[in-house]
Amino acid sequence: MNRSVSVNDLKLELKNTFGYRNFRQGQLEIIQKIVGSENILAVMPTGAGKSLCYQLPAIISKLPTIVVSPLVSLIDDQAKGLKENGVEVAIIHSGQSYAVNVKNWKLFASGTSKILYLSPERLMQERMLTALKKCSIGAFVIDEAHCISKWGAAFRPDYEALSKLKDIFPDSNIAAFTATADKQTRHDISDKLAIEKSNIILKGFDRPNLFLEVREKDAFKPALLSYLKKRKGLSGIVYCLSRRETDELAVFLSANGFNAVAYHAGKSSDYRREAYDKFVTDPDIIMVATIAFGMGIDKPDIRYVVHASLPSSMEAFYQEIGRAGRDNLPSETLLFYGLGDLIQRQRMILEGEGDEKFKLFEYKRLDALVGYCEAISCRRKALLSYFDQQISKCNNCDNCVYPPTVEDYSEEARILITTIQNTDQYFGTNHIIDVVQGRETIKVKDRSHNLLDCFGLGSHLPKGLLQTLIRQLIAFGALRVNLEKYGAIEVNEAAVDIVSGKSTFQSRTYTATKKLSKPKVKKIATNISPESSELLQILKKLRYNTAKKRRVPAYVIFPDRTLEQLALLKPVTETDFLNIDGVGQKKLDQYFDLFVSAIKDYLIVKKVFHRP
Repeated sequence: MNRSVSVNDLKLELKNTFGYRNFRQGQLEIIQKIVGSENILAVMPTGAGKSLCYQLPAIISKLPTIVVSPLVSLIDDQAKGLKENGVEVAIIHSGQSYAVNVKNWKLFASGTSKILYLSPERLMQERMLTALKKCSIGAFVIDEAHCISKWGAAFRPDYEALSKLKDIFPDSNIAAFTATADKQTRHDISDKLAIEKSNIILKGFDRPNLFLEVREKDAFKPALLSYLKKRKGLSGIVYCLSRRETDELAVFLSANGFNAVAYHAGKSSDYRREAYDKFVTDPDIIMVATIAFGMGIDKPDIRYVVHASLPSSMEAFYQEIGRAGRDNLPSETLLFYGLGDLIQRQRMILEGEGDEKFKLFEYKRLDALVGYCEAISCRRKALLSYFDQQISKCNNCDNCVYPPTVEDYSEEARILITTIQNTDQYFGTNHIIDVVQGRETIKVKDRSHNLLDCFGLGSHLPKGLLQTLIRQLIAFGALRVNLEKYGAIEVNEAAVDIVSGKSTFQSRTYTATKKLSKPKVKKIATNISPESSELLQILKKLRYNTAKKRRVPAYVIFPDRTLEQLALLKPVTETDFLNIDGVGQKKLDQYFDLFVSAIKDYLIVKKVFHRP
C-alpha cells in the first residue's frame, strides 16, 4: 500500500463506511502498519474488531487486497457485511457455481472490487497465482493464521503452502491475524510468513465480558437443562466430543422444548449449510456441535458456550469460548469436567498422529487445561497465564464470585496413593476406589486385594470424594494415567512427598449435593430503561424480519449495540440517525425510513411524538 494516510482520514473512512466514530483499542496501530506496507502478525482477542483492521486498509488502498479465509461460511458472512456497508467485494470458492466464480473474478480483475476473498486451497493453485501476478497485489491478509502452525490447535496443511507467498509476491505485504496463539505458535507463524519478531503485535487475550465457570460432570443432563432453561430465548453453543453425543444431545434438548440443531462433519454439506444459516438468523437457537463447528463463527450475539466434554487443549478451549459475546456484551461459558473425559482426551493424543515431541506438547497443553478446571483461585488468571498475560483477579468467574472453601485432604490422598502402590500401579480408578472403600467385588477378591492392609481404610469416604481427589491428584502431578496399561493409575514423585509428609494436599471442600443453580453474573452496566427496553424488542423483531427478507444474518443489518443506542436515543432525523454508532452512509440510505418509522410509531403510541 505504502501511502501516507492521516489519522483523520482513517477516522473519516471509519465513520462513512462502518458507522463508527472511534477505533477500538489496538485497531489504529495495526491499521497504520498495514497502510505503511509492513508485514505483521496481529494477535487480538475475539470481539476486538480484527476484521475491520484489514478491511479498512483494503478499502482505502489503491492496490487490490487478497483476503485468505479458511471457511466458505466466514467468507460469505464477511462479504455480506461489507456489501451492506456499500463496499464491493469479490469472492471465489467451491460453494458457488463456475459462472458465479468467473463473474467475481472479472469484478476483481477489472478493479470494480479491490477486495478478493479466497480459500488457501484456491489461492495456491498455479492458475490463480499466475493470474494474480498480473494484478499488482498490495497485500495478502491471512485470517485465522494459527492454522499455519503445526503447534496450533487447528493446524491445516493447506495453510502451510501460504509460506511461499512472500517469495512469489516479494512486493506485496502480508498481514496475518489470529485470536488464538501461544508463544510457540506465534513464533512458528512469523517464521513461515517472514514476519519480523518486532512486528508481532499482541493486544491481549482477556475477554472481561465472559463469565467463566466449571462444574463437575455429575448428573450432567439435569444440570444442563437447569442451566439452559434460565437462558431460554438466547443463542448459544453446546460443544460435544463425538458425533454420536452431538446427535443424542440435540434430540434430548429438542424433546425438552429447545430450538436445538446438531452439527458435525458426518452431516452432509447441504445440511451443515442450512444449520449454519439457521444459527446466524434465528435469535434463540442452540447449536449442539463438535469442533467441526469451529473457526469463522462471526455471530456476535452468542450469549453462552457450554462444553459438555473436555476440550483438547487450553488453546482450543480459548478459541471455542471466544465465540460467545463477540459484541462485548455480557456472556457466559460453562465447562462440564470429569475424569472420564480426561482419560479419553489422553487416549486420543496417544493414538493420534504426530511424533513423540508433538504428543508431549499436546499432553502439556491438556495438562494446562486440567489445571484451569481444578483451579481453586481466579480462573481467568489461570487461563491468561497460559498466554503469558498476568492479571490479579477478575471478579467475573465462579471462583471469584463465590470463592470455594478449601480443606486439607492429605490423609485421604495418602490412603489413595498407598492403595495404588500396594496394588502394583496396575488398576484404574474404579478398582482403586473399591479397595479403598472395602468393597469385596469379584475382581478385588480374585486378586486378593481384600487381604491388603489398605483394604477398607477409606470405608468412611464417599465415592464422589475419592473420584474428585484422584482427578485433582492427577492435575496436581502426583498421579498419572498410563494409557498403555489400559488407564492404570500410577504414582509420580510428588505423590511420594505427600505420603512421606514432605508436602500437603489441599482441595476444595467436597459436598455430596451439587448445586445446580448458577450464581448471578456480574453484568456490564447499561443505560437501557424499561421503556427503552420495550422499544429495543420492537427494533430487534424488525431487524430479524428485515434480515430474513434480505437473506443475511441479523447482525449484518445492525449489531445489538447499535439497536440499544437507537432504543435509548430514539433518533427521528437523518442527522441524529447518522450519529448512532454502527450507522454509516450506506446504512442511513437503506434503513433510515424503516427503523425511524418504527421509532416514531412507538413514540406516538406512548404519546411522546405527534405526526406532522
